[in-house]
Amino acid sequence: MVGLVSLLVIGPERLPKVARLAGFWIGKTRNMVNNFKAEIKHELETEEIRQIMEEQSGIKMEVTKALDQAADSVTAVKSSIEQASEQISAQNKSQYDSE
Repeated sequence: MVGLVSLLVIGPERLPKVARLAGFWIGKTRNMVNNFKAEIKHELETEEIRQIMEEQSGIKMEVTKALDQAADSVTAVKSSIEQASEQISAQNKSQYDSE
């Protein structure tokens, strides 16, 4: 239907030239749309990667904090063991001195 109307309005002499020009602009428009879609997809992927990196950074910080707490706990346990050992040594020494 569009072709018939175009043939009547434009005429048979100019129709091939107009069709080539229309095809050129349609192709150019499709290319621009495809480039735009690819750019948006790239931006979304970049944002996704950034969010994943932020999550991993948060997890890394949590692991580091947990390791620091574990190290503090180990230090506290070692200190308690040393104090208990000193108290036992002092009690043993006082028992031997009293005998």
